[in-house]
Amino acid sequence: MSEIKKLAGQTLWYGVPTIVSRFLGYLMNMALPFLFLQPAKTADITQVYAIIPFLNVLFTYGMETAYFRFSQEKDKQHLYNTLSVSLFVTTIIFTLALWLNRGVLAEAASLTEHPEYITLMCGIILFDTLATLPFARLRQESRPRRYAFVRVAGIIVNLLIVFFFLGFLPGYVEQNPESPVRLILNLDIGIGWYLIGNLLGSIATFLLLIPELRSVRWEFDTALWKEVMKYSYPLIIVGLGGMINDMLSRLVYQHVVDLPAEEAKHQLGIFANIYRLAVLVTIMIQAFRMAAEPFFFNQSKQEGAQRSYARVMKFFVIACCFMFLMIGLYLDLLKWIITLKSEAWGEAMYIVPILAMGNIFLGIYYNLSIWYKLTGKNLYGAYITIGGAILTIILNIILIPKLQYLGAALATFSCYLLMMVASYVSGQKFYPVPYATKKLVSYLALVTIILLVHRGILYFYNPLWFSILTGSILLLAFLLFVARVEKKELASFGAFGQWAGRVIG
Repeated sequence: MSEIKKLAGQTLWYGVPTIVSRFLGYLMNMALPFLFLQPAKTADITQVYAIIPFLNVLFTYGMETAYFRFSQEKDKQHLYNTLSVSLFVTTIIFTLALWLNRGVLAEAASLTEHPEYITLMCGIILFDTLATLPFARLRQESRPRRYAFVRVAGIIVNLLIVFFFLGFLPGYVEQNPESPVRLILNLDIGIGWYLIGNLLGSIATFLLLIPELRSVRWEFDTALWKEVMKYSYPLIIVGLGGMINDMLSRLVYQHVVDLPAEEAKHQLGIFANIYRLAVLVTIMIQAFRMAAEPFFFNQSKQEGAQRSYARVMKFFVIACCFMFLMIGLYLDLLKWIITLKSEAWGEAMYIVPILAMGNIFLGIYYNLSIWYKLTGKNLYGAYITIGGAILTIILNIILIPKLQYLGAALATFSCYLLMMVASYVSGQKFYPVPYATKKLVSYLALVTIILLVHRGILYFYNPLWFSILTGSILLLAFLLFVARVEKKELASFGAFGQWAGRVIG
């Protein structure tokens, strides 16, 4: 239990910057309907942010996970030096190649009206990649507070830039038309400030990581590098496949949907904003991953490691179930907020629970995937991800033209379901872990039924106050149910767990 408590504590600390990042990003997304009444105006920025994750995988080529893996058996400083030198050299080369081909990329991504977006993207990728190993070292050394501080600082810089130039400055210039700062607005950067804020936030993060970067010594062990690359190259395939599964719908939506160009941009802007409303689930997944990956590697040589992994999975699924209900049961409240200025932004809210459950499947898959990382069978991870990517491509091409928003959501849901099941089946064959499978499936089924019951009630009577009240009652009922079922587990969590056990009887 002490290991579980440690993981929970580190998840909280890694979750702080993740929650802040996602929440601030959520605020910026929530601001889009107030800053831009037409969703189509946000389509170009959606394209850029659909490209960046693919480039992140290529630029980092599995170095982060490889560092966790080899730090268990190699000299940590020597490993850190070799991987840092490799990443620095390739980042410079890749960024230069990307910048030289920015015109071709802008045309391929339908960004010819804003080629400067590609230049800004090059800068973001450059600084984010150089920060990869310093952040990995902080995680491997269990320094979540330092990690949280640097992450949050970069996020705050990003936020201040965006809200100053898009939120404060237009109103100030309107009240002070003779102010020289009006020249900034005359540049007509618009939503491009999102990218500028991101770039400046990435630079701030990089500068704050200078103490970690200064510890790098210019040495390169070719034999060690080859050994690391043999381990990590399948992770590139896994990463690219994962990005196809996660980002492809937004990347191709306006190209495959059977609509005029302007309407396609309109729908892409809405779909991208709707997709991010699953933010609470993705917060949980991302925060957990930050803490869990080094934890799993460090725990792998301990007696009873598989039992620890099974318990971690149970707590993870329970937490995700609560996140799912918080999104689904308060969906009407979310819709009311984002449609205050324009009803158009409320389209497709019905697909949010589908995307949220799909992301829970993805989180479970991340838990399950530890088996091939621990056993060195990374190619199996590549096969599973490629299978998911193929399914994603096929379903997006078939379903989006017919079902539009719903088609994209079903493609994501189906892909992550397939990957989760495939990883569970193969993992139990090569690295069996005693997961409480029936209980976890029951929890997932139960929250789905609860959500359907809530929507069924609202079919007959649906004022906002009633939706919030009934949603809260159902959420509380699930909380009490889980607390009663997991009463013994709660008792092992010290004073709080014992108090909770007495409350539920």
